[in-house]
Amino acid sequence: MSAAREHGATAAARSADAVRERLGVERPVAAIILGSGLGALADSLQGASRVPYAEVPGFHATAVAGHRGEMLRGMLGGREVLLLAGRFHMYEGHGAQAAAFPVRVVRALGARSLFVSNAAGGVNRAFSPGDLMMITDHINLQFRNPLTGPLEPGDTRFPDMSAPWSPRLQALLDRAAGDTGATLRRGTYAGLLGPTYETLAEVRMLAGLGADAVGMSTVPEVIVAAAMGMETAGVSCITNLAAGISDVPLRHEEVMEVGAKSSERFCALVERWVSLLD
Repeated sequence: MSAAREHGATAAARSADAVRERLGVERPVAAIILGSGLGALADSLQGASRVPYAEVPGFHATAVAGHRGEMLRGMLGGREVLLLAGRFHMYEGHGAQAAAFPVRVVRALGARSLFVSNAAGGVNRAFSPGDLMMITDHINLQFRNPLTGPLEPGDTRFPDMSAPWSPRLQALLDRAAGDTGATLRRGTYAGLLGPTYETLAEVRMLAGLGADAVGMSTVPEVIVAAAMGMETAGVSCITNLAAGISDVPLRHEEVMEVGAKSSERFCALVERWVSLLD
């Protein structure tokens, strides 16, 4: 069986069937993917049920610090949500289809909207560590596409990527920021393969291309969501300034520390956003 089929629509339906009753899934309004250092939102779920990734067919155990490796169902902002505490990265050796597979599963479980989050380096010189950036667009510099291969049932063969980040959900995120007092930057996220941080020349290139933040995830998930007709919104936590903008050497520990310090504002923002969904 090809990698695409192993992580395609049929496999996603099987995975959803395997966890639906175990999690008690009914009618989730959204699925939320948590990036490095942002896992505290899982503790905000009311009546949470959970299953380790290792027990979900087609999922992989996470090996990156800051990723719990659990799928959860619970109530947030008075609404039922699914939460993916951690993700699989292509730099760990997973293909693009595998990296995006959890999105297919949460769609099969009934989630209508997708919220993605990540830790990112700030390319925009106006940003500071701890800033929250609403993602308004992205640049795929991972040079992988999870839709490569046979067309999956329910997918659009050539999805329009002019607006993969839903203007409607962005408006709700702006409203949530106003309601919670969060300062929300706006910008373009550049997805690179990793696992190395960027060189000085690469950061200059990213700035020239119009990127405001850079990270090593997220893009495959949003592409698959677009192909399936899911609306997507997302936030990057700017955990460090990209190479050449700051003289401080980049460390994953710093990413985790800043993410943790931003978690209270992030959690309040996302909870309010969920409560506004129709």
